[in-house]
Amino acid sequence: MTPFLTEMMNATALAFGRDGQLYVSSRHDETIYKVAPNGTVSSYAEGMGVATGIAFDRDENLYVGDRSGTIFKIARDRQIFVFATLEPSVSAYHLAIGPQGDLFVTGPTTSSFDSVHKIDPHGSVSVFYRGLGRPQGLAIDVDGNLYVAASLAGKRGIVKITPQGKANLEVAGQGLVGLAFAPNKSAILATNSSVYHIAWNIAGLPLPPV
Repeated sequence: MTPFLTEMMNATALAFGRDGQLYVSSRHDETIYKVAPNGTVSSYAEGMGVATGIAFDRDENLYVGDRSGTIFKIARDRQIFVFATLEPSVSAYHLAIGPQGDLFVTGPTTSSFDSVHKIDPHGSVSVFYRGLGRPQGLAIDVDGNLYVAASLAGKRGIVKITPQGKANLEVAGQGLVGLAFAPNKSAILATNSSVYHIAWNIAGLPLPPV
């Protein structure tokens, strides 16, 4: 493991664009940065509040979760819109795009009975699932099931939520905060201090075709 960037303060969320560039949110200075493969950094969008989770949709719009309660939408021409408004989070928003173009959002509050929100492509907000403790990172498989790093019925781990809204603890583990599906039916799981790679017979939702 070697450092890639060393001067960005409070880098919070990562997403790759179709251009092959890495996009990084910084909750320190309200900015989304674009990082080239050689490590060259440039500002992509500013004024994002306490910028946390980010995700691209199939039309290359970038969504940014401002921890104070706003979900921003940045179009390809860098015009910025307020896409939706949620309850402020005490930690950070985490975002993922579903197979139908819906945006799924987690953001822990002071409640122990938090929700996963679903925002349709028009910005209409609904509760997709309620009843998680401190929900954070999330990912989606090819069948549209949502996986969330959260507590369910007092047990911490990775919770699977079906499109019909049924939840089950799939992987148990203290301190899990993030996950991503990897090639060859495997997954990356993250705690506050470690990153794990596990074999898992689940295929993640692929990136939309160019």
